[in-house]
Parts: sequence; structure tokens; C-alpha cells
Amino acid sequence: MRLSALKVKTLLLEIECRIKIIGVYMKRAILFLCILLAGTAVFAQEQSEDTDSTESIGGSLRYIAAALAVGISCIAGGIAVGRIGSAAMGAMSENPDLFGKALPYAGLAEGICLWGFLIALLILFL
Repeated sequence: MRLSALKVKTLLLEIECRIKIIGVYMKRAILFLCILLAGTAVFAQEQSEDTDSTESIGGSLRYIAAALAVGISCIAGGIAVGRIGSAAMGAMSENPDLFGKALPYAGLAEGICLWGFLIALLILFL
């Protein structure tokens, strides 16, 4: 199958636009993480004399790890549900009988969020 020059150019432009969008989201994520870490430094309390420094650092890292587990899994689940939902709506507009086949896939994508929450609970309490 040969691609015309116009199709190749449109594909390259689409890839370039997606790369720019991903770059914007990555910059926002890095900025958010920097603000989060700066906020933990601002609101940090003085260490009492009877606690060990490794315990306080480990305790705070557990909270950050749990927050990242839930946050990243929920963002990924939202992206997955959005893509699956739009594809399912397009398929159902052509054939309404596909509703029962498309619904479990959206549920599987929502399960990503639940797994992230479960991992966060395991991080916090084990």
C-alpha cells in the first residue's frame, strides 16, 4: 500500500501535534510535582528529639507514594474511559446492538483507578 505525499504530511502533522500536547501535559505534571514538593517543605514540622530521622522521612514518603499511586492511576483510568467511551459511542451509532459488548470495556478501564487505590492502601497500612 502506497501512501500519497499528502497523507504522509497529514500523518506527520498529526504526530507533531500529539507530541506537542504530550509535552504540555508533561510540563504541567512536573510543575505540579514541584509545587507539591515545595508545599511539603513549607509545611514541614520540626523534628522532635526522640524520633529517628529515617522514620520521619519514610513516613512522609509513604504518603507521597500513596498519593502518586492514586493520582496516576485515576488519570490513566480517566484517559482510558474517555477513549473507550468515545469509541463505544461511535460503534453504537452504527450498530445499537453493541451496547452490551462495549460496556464491560469501560468497566475494565475504571478498574484501573480501583487498583491504584488498593495499592495506596497497601502502601499506607502495610
